[in-house]
Amino acid sequence: MQFDLFDQAQNTVLAANSYEEFRKKFLEVGCTQCGLHEGRTHLVIDRGNPQTEILVIGEAPGEQEDLQGKAFVGRAGQLLDKIMASINLDTNKDMIIINVVKCRPPNNRAPVEAEAKTCRPYLNLQIELVKPKIILLLGATALKHMIPEKKNFSMEQEAGNFFIHPNYPGIQFMVLYHPAYLLYDPRKKESMWKHVKKLRDFLGLQKGKESKTFEPLNF
Repeated sequence: MQFDLFDQAQNTVLAANSYEEFRKKFLEVGCTQCGLHEGRTHLVIDRGNPQTEILVIGEAPGEQEDLQGKAFVGRAGQLLDKIMASINLDTNKDMIIINVVKCRPPNNRAPVEAEAKTCRPYLNLQIELVKPKIILLLGATALKHMIPEKKNFSMEQEAGNFFIHPNYPGIQFMVLYHPAYLLYDPRKKESMWKHVKKLRDFLGLQKGKESKTFEPLNF
């Protein structure tokens, strides 16, 4: 992996040989590569199990994430927990959740290209160390920054789709609506249910609990 040879702090983090080492060094060293660090309370690296085969990529930390130093612990994260539980996935055991950027943008705005680019070496290393078999991209921001050639796309067309990419051999991608969008527009709940059922079938998970926890879309 290539990185700025003159930035010893970043070099220390990116030289990690295991996910546990990466996380430890990142928390110790921190990052001041872009302006987002000036307003953060905590660096938000992830939440979940780095030994899993499912990696989830969201947009950026929000208020609760910044306060707790954990990804997806606010309202959107709680909704994600319920959605995944509906197909018998535990977000803390069966997947690891990260974001495009590791610091909270002001007023919860989406990260700009320069900020995402600055954080990209960390995200790339997370993918490299986790070695996931499937990556779930939550929302338009995650999709456009992970797959930059995707331009002027519609989430209505992309959400629920599986695809592969030559830059990530052996990894299956799936696009899902961001849970925060469902909180904003509950009309997308039905579509999200169809999409996660596709994910359930792809993963070969057992049916059974969903009718009680998610099928009525009463979250």
